[in-house]
Amino acid sequence: MPQWTSVVSAAQLARLLNSQQHRPAGPGSRRPPAYRALADGVRVLVLEGRVPVAARLPAERELAAALSVSRTTVAAAYEALRTEGFLESRRGAGSWTAVPAGNPLPARGLEPLPPEALGSMIDLGTAALQAPEPWLTRAVRGALEELPPYAHTHGDYPAGLPALRSMIAERYTARGVPTMPEQIMVTTGAMGAIDAICHLFGGRGERIAVESPSYANILQLMREAGARLVPVAMGEGLSGWDLDRWRHVLRQAAPRLAYVVADFHNPTGALADEDQRRRLVEAARAAGTVLVVDETMSELSLDPDLRMPRRMCGFDPAGSTVITVGSASKAFWAGLRIGWVRAAPDVIRSLVAARAYADLGTPVLEQLAVNWLFATGGWEEAVRRRREQARENRDALVAAVRRELPDWEFEVPHGGLTLWVRTGGLSGSRLAEAGERLGVRIPSGPRFGVDGAFEGYVRLPFTVAGAVADEAAVRLAAAARLVRTGASGNGAQPRSFVA
Repeated sequence: MPQWTSVVSAAQLARLLNSQQHRPAGPGSRRPPAYRALADGVRVLVLEGRVPVAARLPAERELAAALSVSRTTVAAAYEALRTEGFLESRRGAGSWTAVPAGNPLPARGLEPLPPEALGSMIDLGTAALQAPEPWLTRAVRGALEELPPYAHTHGDYPAGLPALRSMIAERYTARGVPTMPEQIMVTTGAMGAIDAICHLFGGRGERIAVESPSYANILQLMREAGARLVPVAMGEGLSGWDLDRWRHVLRQAAPRLAYVVADFHNPTGALADEDQRRRLVEAARAAGTVLVVDETMSELSLDPDLRMPRRMCGFDPAGSTVITVGSASKAFWAGLRIGWVRAAPDVIRSLVAARAYADLGTPVLEQLAVNWLFATGGWEEAVRRRREQARENRDALVAAVRRELPDWEFEVPHGGLTLWVRTGGLSGSRLAEAGERLGVRIPSGPRFGVDGAFEGYVRLPFTVAGAVADEAAVRLAAAARLVRTGASGNGAQPRSFVA
C-alpha cells in the first residue's frame, strides 16, 4: 500500500521552486551548493504547506530534467531531505514528503497560534484583535436576558433569528440599500457564508475569478471545494482593481463566481472607489457571473477624513448579480462567529434549503449578542474603539518597520487590518521560516496567491502596538539578515515576550 496520498509532478515542483526569489549573496557570504539550495527549497515548500505532507515527489531523473540540473544534484538533495526528516522513501513506492517528529503539520490557511505559544512568539499570522471590552461582556449578558423565550423552541433557525435578520436588513436600508429580512441569511461567520455560496454556485470544476492576491483562507476553501481559480491581478500599491483585466477575464473565462474584497482589501488594504465598483458590477452582470463581495472589513475605516464609497450591492439593489457577505469577526471580535449573506430572496431560500445538510443554523446565543449590540448602540461604540486601536497599531507597526527595515516597500492603507509589504527581493517563504525560529510569526506572500505568486511579499497585520510592534520589527530584521546571508537560524532562540 503506498505511503503517499497525492502526487506532485516534476513540472509543478519546478514551477514552485522557480517562484522562490533569491537575493544575490552579500559580501563575504557563500552561495550554498546546488543540492543544498534544492533541498532547502523543497523544505520551505513543505513547511509553507504549498507542497502537501505525504505528497509523492517526482523521480530523480524527471526532476533533474525539469530543473536542468544533474541527476546527482537531485539525488543529493533527496538524501539531505531524508536525513532531516522531510522525505521518506521505499523501494518500488518512490519518495514522499514528511515532517520531522515534533514539527507541527503545515496548513495552507492562517490558523491562529495556540495560546500557550504566545509567551515567546509574536503572532502576526492572524489579522484579528482582542475583544473590545466591556462591550463583549455586556452583549453576552444582554443575550442571556433575551434567551428564555428561545429556550422553549427547538433552537434551529436555518435562516437566522428573525430579529437579527430584520436588524441587519434595517442597517443596509439605513446605508442607502433598501433591504428586506427575506434577503438576509445569518451564518456561522463569513467563512460559513462563502462556503455555502461556493457549494450552491461553484460545483467541482467550476471557475471562480479571484483577485490576485486575495484572502488566503478563502482561496484554500475554494480549492478544497474543487473550484478552478482564475486570478485577476490587482493594480500596484493601493490603486486597486484593473477593470480592463476584469472585463477580459469575465468575458473570456466566463467564471460562475467572482470573489472580491472591495473594502480595505485583504491583504493589500486597497479601497475600491465608486466608479470601480459600478463598472465591476456591470461587467459581472454582462458576463452572467455572480459577484460575491466580502464586506468584513467595511467598518474599519481608520482615517477620520476618509469618505467611504457606496456599497457594492448599492449598484445591484435587487441582488441578482451581487451577493454580499458581512461579519462581526473583524469589526468586533473573531470569537463571535456571526456572519450574514445579503442576496435576492430566491438565492437566500436556496442557501437556507441547502443548509439542512450542513450545519442547520448558527448558535442562538451569539446571534442574540450581536442583535443586542445593534439594538443598543453598543456596536457603534465598540467599533469606534476598534478603529482607534487599529489606527494606533497601524501607525506603530509602520514606524517600526520603516526604522528596522528601510528597504521594505509598502503603502499605508486608509483602513482594514493588513499591511502588504514587498521585502526588498527576499523570499517571503524563507522570511516566514526564519521568523518563526526567531519568535515572530508572519504569513508569506504565496499564501495569498495562486501557483506560487508573490514570493517577494509578506503580510503584516495591525495586531500589535508599542513595545511589541518594535520587538516584532527587530525580529523581522534579524530574520531578513539570516535569509540574506543564507544562514539557517537553527541556533537562534527567541526571548520570552508577552504580546
